[in-house]
Amino acid sequence: MVETFITGSAFVTGTIVLVWVGYFAMRAIAAEHMVHDTKELAGSVIFRVSALHGLILALVFAQQMGEYRSLEEETVREASAIADIYFDIARHGSETDAKLIRPALSRYVDIVVESEWPSLGDSGSLSPAAWKEWETTYHAILDLDASTPRKAALRDHMLEDIGTIAETRNQRESHGLKSVSVMFWFAAISGVFLISLAYYCFTPTKHNVILISIFAAFTGIVMFFIYSFSNPFSPPGALQPSAFAKLQASDSFK
Repeated sequence: MVETFITGSAFVTGTIVLVWVGYFAMRAIAAEHMVHDTKELAGSVIFRVSALHGLILALVFAQQMGEYRSLEEETVREASAIADIYFDIARHGSETDAKLIRPALSRYVDIVVESEWPSLGDSGSLSPAAWKEWETTYHAILDLDASTPRKAALRDHMLEDIGTIAETRNQRESHGLKSVSVMFWFAAISGVFLISLAYYCFTPTKHNVILISIFAAFTGIVMFFIYSFSNPFSPPGALQPSAFAKLQASDSFK
């Protein structure tokens, strides 16, 4: 929480300072050379640049939120597939295979929650240990008895679920490797600075400086949220593996 507050404050303060630097520097350079229609032209420029800048921020923010929600849904799908296999192996009736598959699934969930999920924020790579438990489960399912329609149907369903787990794992790695482009940050920061330059024709009264600061603060907040959601595995906007943690804490999943 403290780290989030510090990072958010740094974004807001930095954006305000950037706007003040551009505004007062431009005032010092060009304020004496304004003509009667400068303010009208500046208003037109501010409106157009602000509209483009706001559109860029909105599109990237929406994209990051979409990625965030996708990861959340994929996590629920994977946890559901794990639970299905865990309980289907009991319905299959093979105690020997259940003693192999169930512990492997439990270890898999432990690895994901305790080590793989946090490490994705740094390395962006999946845990080989988790893949090993997945392989153990996959091969055990392949070897299941399918001599009756019931057992064949359960085996097919478990194969479908183990495929879903592999799919969502690859998607999770993709989320970990993605990041917001440097070009976006260049466009976002330069846009704020250029807008601040166009404000120079307005007198630096207390109220005008406050209004300019409000614009800068809100822009800083939006950029902070984009930064937070750019890596869903790292603070300040880290998504917790709640679906896995709930499964791990369940008394029936032991």
